[in-house]
Amino acid sequence: MKKHPDYILLGAVAGLIILGIIILASVSASISKERFGNTYYFLNHQLLFGLLPGIVVAFIIFRIPISFFKKWSVVLLLINLLLMAMIFLPVIGFSSGGAARWLKLGTFTFQPSEFLKLTFLLYLSLWLTNRISGQVRPSVKKIKKIIESNQTLISFLIIIGIISLLLILQSDIGTLGIIIFSAVLIYFVANIPLWHIGLIILLGITELIFLIKIAPYRAARILVFFNPDIDPMGIGYHIKQALIAVGSGGILGLGLGMSGQKYGFLPQSMSDSIFAVFSEEAGFLGALILISLFLIFLWRGLKIARDSQDKFSQLLAVGITSWIIIQAFVNISSMIGILPLSGVPLPFISYGGSALVIELAGVGLLLNISRNI
Repeated sequence: MKKHPDYILLGAVAGLIILGIIILASVSASISKERFGNTYYFLNHQLLFGLLPGIVVAFIIFRIPISFFKKWSVVLLLINLLLMAMIFLPVIGFSSGGAARWLKLGTFTFQPSEFLKLTFLLYLSLWLTNRISGQVRPSVKKIKKIIESNQTLISFLIIIGIISLLLILQSDIGTLGIIIFSAVLIYFVANIPLWHIGLIILLGITELIFLIKIAPYRAARILVFFNPDIDPMGIGYHIKQALIAVGSGGILGLGLGMSGQKYGFLPQSMSDSIFAVFSEEAGFLGALILISLFLIFLWRGLKIARDSQDKFSQLLAVGITSWIIIQAFVNISSMIGILPLSGVPLPFISYGGSALVIELAGVGLLLNISRNI
């Protein structure tokens, strides 16, 4: 057994967090003073309720044996689903921007769907591991293997259906997309028949079309994606301002704190659009460093998965790595016009305590797996 974790992965995450603190300090200074009279209100909030508890949680998870997560993955998922259902209760449920996604306990507010990204991956990794071990027994006939494989697909679709319903009711389609893509990748690595993947993709496209039809604003986002000039002061405003911010940075950037778009021009500058502000202040070179750190995360995460000695750890490592990288890709791509705007935050960078805590928890699990290789 290794006595140490993957230090390269740890260094990449540390680099991302440092860059996140730097750019959040810049954006926070432009917003906090006006709202709260404290220049670094949002930065302090992120440090106290995101980074600090996240590091503690990551360290605890790193020290706990992987077998613990195998044993309690189902319980963790059920608790998470219960918390998501509690969002719709009148007293503790909290809505913002037309979306019901938060639980409020006194002055403490958190988003259960962020934790679902990890608890669902834990459950799915264990569930597929058990299914695979049940399908490789030499005494099982071929026809029975086919039946068990189809049962796996049906059960998978049922689980995804429950998750989808809860997230659709919360208008959190971005999180749903991240979870489905990560789940499909785990499903693929688990050596399940390829036609299952095709069917899942087809059903996903059908679900997307349905979601667009029931919410016209989603169709508007797609129209703006193909033609940002269709309504530059309305539905096209966000992407236009994001592109202005990214383009204004040039090669070396305008300098820390010198972004002009963060002063009320760029919507969601601390969360969804933080990459655009970062690019404006750090330039192409800074953006390249940021993306390189995510690529290092991808490289080390897949290496950990490849070298893992048991199927559960392998599937879980693939799931955590794909979750972080897909989310980063979607966020960055939406800010430079490659994908439609999605409202997905940038991992380790965007403002949000719940997101940072669970992302660091996922890192703790990856490091835990790496030291057991």
